Amino acid sequence: MPNPSKLSNSSAESSIEKLAYSAVNENWFEYPITVYPHHTDYGGVVWHGAYVTWMEQARIECMKSIGIDFASLVEMGCDLPVVEMSLRYHRALQMGAAAVVKCKVQNLDGVRIKWDYEIKSEDQAITYTTATVALVAVDVEKGKIMRQLPANVKEAIVRLAT
Repeated sequence: MPNPSKLSNSSAESSIEKLAYSAVNENWFEYPITVYPHHTDYGGVVWHGAYVTWMEQARIECMKSIGIDFASLVEMGCDLPVVEMSLRYHRALQMGAAAVVKCKVQNLDGVRIKWDYEIKSEDQAITYTTATVALVAVDVEKGKIMRQLPANVKEAIVRLAT
């Protein structure tokens, strides 16, 4: 698989932004994060919901790197809401920490897409969170599950899953 950091859709995207996201190997996509004060409680520990936000950001950037702009997808009438999520918090992140959200497509079954996640320290030595998330393609206008993914989305997701 080509390096997603070289598959930019926007000519305005800076070279720094292009380098921020990359494929670790043929399946994992990396999205770097920094823990800011607004992500934490008064004790400086990351609030549990911030992990979910970071996972979604990583997934959106991963899809963008292979040519699927989420906003455009929704404008075309296809949404990909989360229908199932399983998270395990291994260790809390602290304010000021830098980490990496890793995501990959676990499998594609019809219109159901399962993603795996790991949130790790920059050196990959510490695992903070692991998760699995399932998305289902929904027709925005009808509000019903689609019978099949749009062809371009399916082709791109298949490339990620292999």
